[in-house]
Amino acid sequence: MYFAALLARTEDGWEASDTELDDVETLSDLTDLAQEASVDEDTVLVYIEQEDAWFGILRVDGEEDPRIYVSDASAAARSSYGEILLTDELLGREPGAEDEIAALEELVDLDGTEDGDPDEAARPASPAGTAADRQAHPPSHSDSDSDPDAGTDPDAVPAGPIGELGILADFGVSEKDLLTLRTDALTEIADALGAAEVLEAVR
Repeated sequence: MYFAALLARTEDGWEASDTELDDVETLSDLTDLAQEASVDEDTVLVYIEQEDAWFGILRVDGEEDPRIYVSDASAAARSSYGEILLTDELLGREPGAEDEIAALEELVDLDGTEDGDPDEAARPASPAGTAADRQAHPPSHSDSDSDPDAGTDPDAVPAGPIGELGILADFGVSEKDLLTLRTDALTEIADALGAAEVLEAVR
């Protein structure tokens, strides 16, 4: 179950609204949604939560680049809404890295050989030579057995929090406080902002 809310700061305090994300497909869409709710280019926070799994915060201050925090990147990566927040920049990847990897994988056959490579299994081999090879080169553990880091996907999404820990520091939510938030984090964030009452009105 997902819940999304938008908090916009005004000169009279915070305004809250629940937010539908059906038409949001990219970070740009989400940023536009926040900027449209901004009053005099003041701060807008978009909060997204998947119950008991993860939550994310997008902060937009006027025309500045959005700031992002996600409580559990690996959990969010399994969510279509979470993928919106987990940009290449946030994950420390080169832009478009996933597309390049997917394209390379399509060029490789299921047996691990690239298109056009000769089939190793079709090459004739001398039984005697094979036996000699076995004596000269006895079986050994594979690299993945001897190297604990072998086979680790460098593009795997890390477990745990990711993004800007100080995203709400100027509103009284320190980095340590943010890291301790788990379920129903929005309630504690709204309390710190002084927006608990306006939030409760839309929940």
